[in-house]
Amino acid sequence: MSKNLELKKQAVTEISDKIKNSESMVVVSFSGITVEQITNLRSKFREANVDYCVLKNTLVRRALDDLKIEGMDEHLLGPSAFAFGDAVSPAKIITDFIDADKENVKKMQIKAGIIDGRAIDANEVRALSKLPSREVLIAKMMGSMNAPITNFVGVLSATLRSLVYALDSVRQQKESA
Repeated sequence: MSKNLELKKQAVTEISDKIKNSESMVVVSFSGITVEQITNLRSKFREANVDYCVLKNTLVRRALDDLKIEGMDEHLLGPSAFAFGDAVSPAKIITDFIDADKENVKKMQIKAGIIDGRAIDANEVRALSKLPSREVLIAKMMGSMNAPITNFVGVLSATLRSLVYALDSVRQQKESA
């Protein structure tokens, strides 16, 4: 086997691993983005622990075929960049970048994505970006779980407070008599 073929097989394996090990993947087309803009975008990706890279469409197509993920072939045309990460962060960062400036709509467009091994279109990626982050969802859930206990403690303390006020009232009556 040729060295080039071996390198391509290795690249396909690495791409397959990235897809398997990430909760979501977002595919975007890009053109006309300045170095400063892409540097800022990449730093936001790094902060969110998102892997952003430009890959060959044919290699990604082969990796998707190996993973038996269908519905992405029509989106893997032209220059494509891929963002791998948790369920929401890649979509949120890309959507925020596009929405930040009207000129960015011409420079970067969402093609499609994958979440939990299922292909999704650009509209579903945008909907995904509107979800709160994992940390916010966990905080809301913990607050919801904590609320009944807090309310129960409040009711118990109100009952005890009422008892103390009643005993104090009785004490005051006996002292005045």
